[in-house]
Amino acid sequence: MSLKEAYTAWQTKTLKKSLEKFKQRKERFETSSGIELPPIAFPDQSDMAYPEKLGFPGEYPFTRGVQATMYRSRLWTMRQYAGYGTARETNRRYSYLLDQGQTGLSVAFDLPTQIGYDADDPIAAGEIGKVGVSISSLADMEQLLEAIPLDQVSTSMTINAPAGILLAMYIAVAKKQGIEPGKLRGTIQNDILKEYIARGTYIFPPQSSMRLITDIFEYCANNVPKWNTISVSGYHIREAGATAVQEVAFTLANGIAYVQAAINSGLDVDEFAPQLSFFFNAHNNFLEEIAKFRAARRLWAAIMQERFMARKPESCQLRFHTQTAGSTLTAQQPENNAVRVTLQALAAVMGGTQSLHTNSMDEALWLPTEKSVRLALRTQQIIAFESGVPDSIDPLAGSYLIEYLTDEIERGATEYIHRIDEMGGALIAVERGYMQMEIQNAAYAAQKAIERREQVVVGVNEFKVDEAIDLERLKVDPAIENSQKRQLEALRKKRDPVRVSELRERISAAARTQENLIPLFIECVENHVTLGEICKTLRDVWGEYQPQGLM
Repeated sequence: MSLKEAYTAWQTKTLKKSLEKFKQRKERFETSSGIELPPIAFPDQSDMAYPEKLGFPGEYPFTRGVQATMYRSRLWTMRQYAGYGTARETNRRYSYLLDQGQTGLSVAFDLPTQIGYDADDPIAAGEIGKVGVSISSLADMEQLLEAIPLDQVSTSMTINAPAGILLAMYIAVAKKQGIEPGKLRGTIQNDILKEYIARGTYIFPPQSSMRLITDIFEYCANNVPKWNTISVSGYHIREAGATAVQEVAFTLANGIAYVQAAINSGLDVDEFAPQLSFFFNAHNNFLEEIAKFRAARRLWAAIMQERFMARKPESCQLRFHTQTAGSTLTAQQPENNAVRVTLQALAAVMGGTQSLHTNSMDEALWLPTEKSVRLALRTQQIIAFESGVPDSIDPLAGSYLIEYLTDEIERGATEYIHRIDEMGGALIAVERGYMQMEIQNAAYAAQKAIERREQVVVGVNEFKVDEAIDLERLKVDPAIENSQKRQLEALRKKRDPVRVSELRERISAAARTQENLIPLFIECVENHVTLGEICKTLRDVWGEYQPQGLM
């Protein structure tokens, strides 16, 4: 009797009666992506028997991790996302987190900064410092990074449309500290396609935005070689309601578009590809999430080698940051969020992440306090130093179910990517609203499942209690808006207006050519041209993106 026949006989004999009891509750067990879960997995349900698909850690196709020894030689970077109020306030939070054992910075910018407006612009009123730190000028960036040794700390900046300008400010601050750009380590998100798909903090039309991205690729390849020039983000796609399969598919489709745009601009794939990175969500379905990370690595390796003919192994490695799922946090019984975050963080670690942010339990209510941020960081540290999980390079490799889920996610994501290719690529799919509609449909289905109680959310639709929320609260001082305006007014009085005018004219002229804009951005910020002024100059040349109706 074969293994498959033995399994079928066992299922018929043992499970039939037991499963009858559950038919009225749920006839089909599946992941959040709709992948059917067998009662027990066997080898013939996955392709794990093929060594070229599983491979070894640190070797193509990187299913088991991008480093040969993974966390045995170096733990993931513990990078807590933080930013609020003024640059000085956020600098104090960074100092606190570094004192508590954080190993990398992650900068959250407020909405005006994200869409290229200075703090004194009328459109920014009421939003200064609310969901991140307010950065309008080099002076703000200097305050943000005061007393932080930029040649020793890795910094991630979650900024997209004006990414090149914020990177220019970071480089300018480093130069003032006497640090050469070649020594800087970090990541700039710089992923504009997902802004059109899921998040909305775009400025310029897609083609102009893609030009800025390839300018950053080229400049950093030559001048800032340790910097990750993009963090292709599935995180916000998942937060908008995508399934795990859609998160992988749409993220990698965007990655394909960026690589192709860079090649079309004349760059060699192996010159810039090793500096690409990714950003994924760690959601609630523990085993599916682990498999998702493995599938994404394997699929990207094949894309880079087979589609783009990358020769360097580093060009085929999908290195990624993970953040636990903000959309799963609940305002009800917020202490439960600490448990959710622990499971999500563990999935990210077992899936092989390179860096990790753990959300604070009170983030569904307000800006996290120092105490809740510390607990979120301690969650990572307990996994790192007490759980024993990092001691094994790939602890779940060979699990029949994990390998089955990895194959299924890869298969589903590949089908989506082929569909997007047939449309003409991610840029056209975005313009047609294809990915947006797929995400909306998935989000609607998930919400209906919660409303029908087919999906239990503890404390929300089951196990509810009536209680008053009694947690410490952090508030942003509304006076910071006037403070930021006064600071900008003083800056404009001190600088050379003729020089500023000349530099803005040069930006306008360069934007109409193929000149790389990053060196000019650095020169501008060093002469105190503000973020809003640079973006306004580019808006005058390129215009603003106006979203089209969905297909």
